[in-house]
Amino acid sequence: MSSLDQLFAPQSIAVVGASNNAEKAGYQMMAVLESSDLSLFPVNPKENEILGYQAFPTLVAIGKRVDLAIFTLPAGACVSAMHDAVAAGVGSVMIISGGFSESGDEGKARQDEIVELCETHNIRLLGPNTSGFIAPGKNLQATFVPGLEDLPPGHMGIIAQSGAINVTLAALARDLNIGVRLAVGVGNGQNTSAADLIDYLAEDEETHTIAVYLEGVADGRHLYDAVRSASQKKPVIVMAIGRSDVGDFAASHTGNLIGSFELKIAALKQAGAIVVDTTRELMSVAKCLGFKRLPPQENPGVALVTGQAGPGMIISDYLKHRGVTMPNLGNGTMSEIAQLLPPMTFIKNPVDTGRPGSTFAPIVDLVLADQAISAVLIFALHEPAAIAPSRLFAEISNSASKPIIFGTAGPAALLAETAQTVEPLGIPVITNPDEAATCMMALVEDSRRQYHLNLSRERSIGSDLPIIDSRSLNEHEAKVVLETLGIPCPNRRLAHTHESALESFSHLKKPIALKIIAADILHKTEVGGVCLNIKTVEELHQGLTQIDAIDTQEKKAYLLESMADNGIEVILGGKNDQSFGPTVLLGLGGTTAEALGDISMRLAPLSERDALEMIGELKGSELLQGWRGAPQVDIEALARALITIGDFIVANPQLGEIDLNPVRLYPKGLLALDALIIPGAHQQLHTV
Repeated sequence: MSSLDQLFAPQSIAVVGASNNAEKAGYQMMAVLESSDLSLFPVNPKENEILGYQAFPTLVAIGKRVDLAIFTLPAGACVSAMHDAVAAGVGSVMIISGGFSESGDEGKARQDEIVELCETHNIRLLGPNTSGFIAPGKNLQATFVPGLEDLPPGHMGIIAQSGAINVTLAALARDLNIGVRLAVGVGNGQNTSAADLIDYLAEDEETHTIAVYLEGVADGRHLYDAVRSASQKKPVIVMAIGRSDVGDFAASHTGNLIGSFELKIAALKQAGAIVVDTTRELMSVAKCLGFKRLPPQENPGVALVTGQAGPGMIISDYLKHRGVTMPNLGNGTMSEIAQLLPPMTFIKNPVDTGRPGSTFAPIVDLVLADQAISAVLIFALHEPAAIAPSRLFAEISNSASKPIIFGTAGPAALLAETAQTVEPLGIPVITNPDEAATCMMALVEDSRRQYHLNLSRERSIGSDLPIIDSRSLNEHEAKVVLETLGIPCPNRRLAHTHESALESFSHLKKPIALKIIAADILHKTEVGGVCLNIKTVEELHQGLTQIDAIDTQEKKAYLLESMADNGIEVILGGKNDQSFGPTVLLGLGGTTAEALGDISMRLAPLSERDALEMIGELKGSELLQGWRGAPQVDIEALARALITIGDFIVANPQLGEIDLNPVRLYPKGLLALDALIIPGAHQQLHTV
């Protein structure tokens, strides 16, 4: 943290590559830093003076302490400059240049050498390939991009892996009247990552909310840990891209379903983050959550008080469709509101006032005081003759101090005046109904996530779990492991000849399934290696002949297994992801799970609540609850199996994937009908 303080709160800055040429980044960096009150040292061996400051040939030549050295040099010159920084005892370095790991092997080697020097000599590095950072409260704009000098100071932290997006978000924050504590472009993030910055801002008392833009994540588990820790102290809102990456590195159905983007989003939500889709949502939601956060609740109740029916319908439709509870107000509350409004006005929730007037503030007060309501969204068009926001919020008492969001619409200049009047009172102003609804949805999600985090404490796994060597296990071997873990499988026998298959057949309950066992056949159905409903010896011989015709590199065997009763099928899987580590997946549909795409994921180990949440997240979860007279399946057995798979994959980091597909669910218990355990060699290194 001390090294990050030197980076973001320096007392002295050197610009290496400073220039008198206005077209160069070294000039632009000097120009924006001139307004700061810091000691500023330009470094350029060809100049004596730059913008009125004495220039120095090297960092060592400065002869004074430099907290931050900013390299505005071509990539090829940065290694030499880094050695100079080490010799000068510089505290931190920021490299704005491109041409490093993003440009190929030569650039990566250059970057690796710089990072090694930083780590060896305890120098914090921001970048390379970063636009820099802005700390308005410190009057410090350490970025070569002009035009953000008037960014207002405040309490929002902005972290963006893209320097251009960092500048974009900072400009958007200014437009939305959001005060910024720190806005950072991470760049390549090899020494100071997005996770490091989340940790840093989580401990900063002046940062009230953290907005993050993510592209690739090299160390997903570090990111998860950082977000989980930070989100319990202050809201963390994330925009993540990468939907087109479907994780084609995977060998099993589980691996194919655990696409990198889906896993990234699942991990962020599990850690307590609010995930949004656009830069505008990122800033608006972060703005609202920075004013007042709902306390942790399982199901907060939201009320809407609107001056116009149309916007009210848009807002309530959005919230209800996404599962936000809008409870009816209490009878006493409705009775008092009815005395303040004309007959036939809708007052249950939403409260439609018809048109704002003198009774609007008392109505809002009554809604805020209702015990079923945790937060209130107010919407009213900008109509000063009907309602003046400054007077309205001065009249609202809100003795319970519940969060309020004020949505409005009208001419931009007038709305800006409204924000300047209302927001100092602790109430965010959002200037359209859709965005206001999105912000209220985020307020509720944040409350629910914190409630779940409080109940889903991380747990240690048992010490008696089986440890598997680094090889693929065939279905029979994998099922032996599952039975050791307490996950039941059908009765079965393994045969290596037709004669032993016939003997095994005589001991099994009919009908049976006959399956090929071969080391080079992962998906048996796809090669015709599964024969079902075999009842007679003749049918068995036909199945054996069919399997014998399959071309395999390894010697094949035959697995005979009693057919299971009908039930609802799911897929259970686990994976040691290269970035996020141990991961568990649940999907509805068993062998058709990839087509249905109805899945839920969590990082392992799981708590019981995590497992139950996964089950509830399935779009088809009602099918498990006794849909249209069908029996309800054993939810507790399914949750135990999820927890067990998570513990097993945590205990076996050398494994790549475990795939139980399908698992058949019953009113009492479950059966794993097929299983694969695959070594980690099937994975490829990747960033998600």
